[in-house]
Amino acid sequence: MFAFGYDSYMRHAFPRDELDPLHCRGRGPDWRDPSNLNINDVLGNYSLTLIDALDTLAVMGNSSEFQKAVKLVIDTVSFDKDSTVQVFEATIRVLGSLLSAHIIITDTKQPFGDMTIKDYDNELLHMAHDLAVRLLPAFENTKTGIPYPRVNLKKGVPPNSNNETCTAGAGSLLVEFGILSRLLGDSTFEWVARRAVKALWNLRSNNTGLLGNVVNIQTGHWVGKQSGLGAGSDSFYEYLLKSYILFGEREDLEMFNDAYRSIQNHLRRGREACNEGEGDPPLYVNVNMFTGQLMNTWIDSLQAFFPGLQVLIGDVEDAICLHAFYYAIWKRYGALPERYNWQLQAPDVPFYPLRPELVESTYLLYQATKNPFYLHVGMDILQSLEKYTKAKCGYATLHHVVEKTKEDRMESFFLSETCKYLYLLFDEENPVHKSGNKYMFTTEGHIVSVDKRFRDSLWQDTLPGEEDSTEKIKSNELKAVNFSSNCNRVPDERRYLLPLKSNYMRQIDRMERFLSARTLVLAKR
Repeated sequence: MFAFGYDSYMRHAFPRDELDPLHCRGRGPDWRDPSNLNINDVLGNYSLTLIDALDTLAVMGNSSEFQKAVKLVIDTVSFDKDSTVQVFEATIRVLGSLLSAHIIITDTKQPFGDMTIKDYDNELLHMAHDLAVRLLPAFENTKTGIPYPRVNLKKGVPPNSNNETCTAGAGSLLVEFGILSRLLGDSTFEWVARRAVKALWNLRSNNTGLLGNVVNIQTGHWVGKQSGLGAGSDSFYEYLLKSYILFGEREDLEMFNDAYRSIQNHLRRGREACNEGEGDPPLYVNVNMFTGQLMNTWIDSLQAFFPGLQVLIGDVEDAICLHAFYYAIWKRYGALPERYNWQLQAPDVPFYPLRPELVESTYLLYQATKNPFYLHVGMDILQSLEKYTKAKCGYATLHHVVEKTKEDRMESFFLSETCKYLYLLFDEENPVHKSGNKYMFTTEGHIVSVDKRFRDSLWQDTLPGEEDSTEKIKSNELKAVNFSSNCNRVPDERRYLLPLKSNYMRQIDRMERFLSARTLVLAKR
């Protein structure tokens, strides 16, 4: 799947940003309509798909193509462009991939095979630095420290720029910016990203501890008061935990633990235990951040990342149950609709852009439990993608999950995440699992080794008065940190190693009955 998508992109689309798999052509920014944010937030006229796929090539052991691709990026890509892009998308897709590939190239152990580049002189790191410098104006002239959502790579923040941004977009820059700072020995990038996280954290509700999903960067006023786990919020919570795993900053863990408690108290509905007891299966809903009252009756596909995050903190029981909910929806349609109304039992937004979140959670749950059920889930997803999304040149977005009509777009995350997580799910002998290295995946699926050089804190130098939070990790602070973020070590709770057709299949059956019910009434806990 990856080879077909990647080769099609290189043959028909490179050096443009994306592949149109139905018409076998490339796609770049929509220059004629700057307001087309669905395209222009992501595409920056910098060969996005090639950059985003670099570390997938390495993970799959394709050293010759990895080396060729890296040289192409170094020789052909420039960020000196009159392109206005979303800071978040440029950070997770481009900056994160450049840093991941640089780390792979300079790893003295070379676990994936010989991924070294002859005469490599840290060019990818220099490119990452150049891009990050071009993103820095987004953090200037904002009264809260929360960045503008978009920046022009050549001119800075556009005139009359929007003062509203989403929580995930502004608060999910810390991993990439922190890695860059610690590789360069320059605290600037981590400091601005960390300042934004703290600013958002300080705006949470005193009553519920929840954050909204859209904020005014000048006033700190919550424009969007919805608190949930999906679009606009998702990776904010993910990066609180992953920043702690990578950097060891105690404050990040404390924020995550507080956030997780608030999520459990106010967003979770249904019975208390996942696999036993009466009442509806657990579900995480969207609520008003100030009151905790239900705001709507839909969930979106991005929320399917959350079981994977729960695996990383050791809450495997709840992860099993929540994953089963999303898989039951996948089984119904052969894809996850972008938004699903659990009360109407129908898609609210019926398209599926090849998103990886359910695959990611499936992979992490298999690593945590080694239950072959998750291999069957992965095969089911794989066959659905082959059956419904494969096109003449690559894989296409599903326009409608019921009708199975296609849209002419293959987003870069299909190669950087969806294919990578599927491949790693089935490749149990992969160096990610066998090399002895500890790895973490960014929110765009880019692989980063967890090592000591990222534990040298620099950012406090520019925040006088802050307490040093680089305490050693205690074994009881975070269950999953001991077996690294790729869950290389199986947890001690052997109760998760259930026979294939026992509790797991019953859980899926219960979920399908749950989705088939005429109406759904969720009682508050």
